[in-house]
Amino acid sequence: MNGEYVVSNRLLALAAGLVASIGIAATGHAQQASITGAGASFPSPLYQKWAEAARGGAGIQLNYQSVGSGAGQSQIRNRTVDFGASDAPMTSEQLQEANLMQFPATMGSIVAIVNIPGVESNKLRLTGELISDIYLGKVTKWNDPRIVELNKDVTLPNVTIAPVYRADGSGTTFVWVSYLSAVSQDFQKRVGVGTSVKWPTGAGARGNEGVAGTVKNVRGAIGYVEYAYAHANGLVTTQLRNKAGQFVAPTTESFQAAAANADWSAKDFAASVVDTQGEKSWPIVTPTFILLPKNPQDATKAQNVMKFFDWAYKDGDAIATSLDYIPLPEAVEQAVRSAWATQVKADGKAVWPAQ
Repeated sequence: MNGEYVVSNRLLALAAGLVASIGIAATGHAQQASITGAGASFPSPLYQKWAEAARGGAGIQLNYQSVGSGAGQSQIRNRTVDFGASDAPMTSEQLQEANLMQFPATMGSIVAIVNIPGVESNKLRLTGELISDIYLGKVTKWNDPRIVELNKDVTLPNVTIAPVYRADGSGTTFVWVSYLSAVSQDFQKRVGVGTSVKWPTGAGARGNEGVAGTVKNVRGAIGYVEYAYAHANGLVTTQLRNKAGQFVAPTTESFQAAAANADWSAKDFAASVVDTQGEKSWPIVTPTFILLPKNPQDATKAQNVMKFFDWAYKDGDAIATSLDYIPLPEAVEQAVRSAWATQVKADGKAVWPAQ
């Protein structure tokens, strides 16, 4: 009987300890700040990795939905998320109308991907003018004389070209058509620049994931995605001719060469890194942006968004580089912090301390 009493007491003690542990864990979980964001699929792999690391590093839980830049802009306008994300910068007028500020989070590169029988990654040479004519329906075969002329050491088959584009509102599209419009007046006139445009030919797919998957599965396809998607999925990328007339492959070196020429003095941080100067520059590099209310309804939420990206600036560079993104220059990060301190206010008071 006495032995049963001792065992019973031990069980009660263990149960009490378990309840206490659960209570402590629940309290710790409840104390962790949470923020929500939605938008660009271009930086989504990086934001997801930052989110994992920031749980412990910054004490913040991020729930980010990769729904495209257009949807991200719409959701932050409607204040259904704590921040929006867009590869295409909003204009000063749009930002003012929605009472938003924007700042860059990181940079990445857009690449052309192809599925051509017998053609390996970075062996095919293309120009912006040729790609423009492919998407305009002027060049329809991979053995077109203009492509063959640039690729005398590559065997090009008599295969129909199948252009693939983003079907959703997309900052990746904005950057891609900005480049094509910069190098082709005909493309500029017939298609133009926007997060969603009317394509003369081709098939649409949703998200970088959709374009990557379609190109991988369709013989003769060409598409455009963020380099991280091409790299992660083993897709065949191409060389491109840059503004200096040099053919360059998509590499960290060529991305960084282009980023070094960005003009960060642009209003609202809307720097363009499309078709920049430099013999080693990749011609399609872009910042990706965060959209944050200047008049947050919840000052703590806004502060936690800034705290998350402050942590990313300080401690997220290694993660960014490992995923083929390009960290921002330190001077740009400091300028962003200064902008937080002056632009984001709740009840007239700054949400972020002055640096």
